Amino acid sequence: MTLEAQSVQSTENLPAQTNNPIPSSQPLSYRRAFMLVLKRDLTIAMRHKDDIINPLLFFVIVITLFPLGIGPEAQTLSRIAPGIIWVAALLATLLSLDRLFKSDHHDGSLEQMLLSPHPIFLLVLAKIFAHWLITGLPLILIAPLLAVLLHLDENSYGALVFTLLLGTPVLSLLGAVGVALTVGIKKGGVLLSLLVLPLYIPVLIFATSAIDTAALGLPYSGQLAIIAALFFGSLSLAPFAVGAALKVSTN
Repeated sequence: MTLEAQSVQSTENLPAQTNNPIPSSQPLSYRRAFMLVLKRDLTIAMRHKDDIINPLLFFVIVITLFPLGIGPEAQTLSRIAPGIIWVAALLATLLSLDRLFKSDHHDGSLEQMLLSPHPIFLLVLAKIFAHWLITGLPLILIAPLLAVLLHLDENSYGALVFTLLLGTPVLSLLGAVGVALTVGIKKGGVLLSLLVLPLYIPVLIFATSAIDTAALGLPYSGQLAIIAALFFGSLSLAPFAVGAALKVSTN
């Protein structure tokens, strides 16, 4: 089964494309292959709404529980707000990682993807991008609203959004490496956490540092530059590492 036929089968309820159809014998371009995998994963996620709702609901619950447990003192909550928001975002991303390749491994789609003539890193990058759209982007949109509950300093909202924009893709990229290594292991959630959490620590440190620095009215461009370097480094290396790990895990 070709990649195009697999994607058409997974998105059978989508409207048929009638303009300029590509013959099945003609190989797909890299851009078309990327978009097909992306569309397939987004369509599956829309059919299984829990993939979107569960991490977001977990993020909301964790943040709203802290004022109840610590107390309503604005000064205390404001001081720990950056750490609370980022730890909740990290755990919400970790909660959703297990579904990145597991379902494809169970139904045989992962083997078909590995046998595809297209570069595996390109298809993996499309799946990671879809995961970020499903998990990371909703967290970025709702985080400033929840920060009000924690009395986050008004000077820190810009830093919060920038760190989430740069940091959440890093969480998805690095997390995909751990998922690829444990995709063939039953109940590998604990092992996944042990593999991924140490990789998340630099992002957590520099993101919270940037938000704290912004609250003091000081420039935080240095911390953002480090997170951006982590993002571009992960974007360059993680898809290749995931592709290699998937080949090892499925053999």
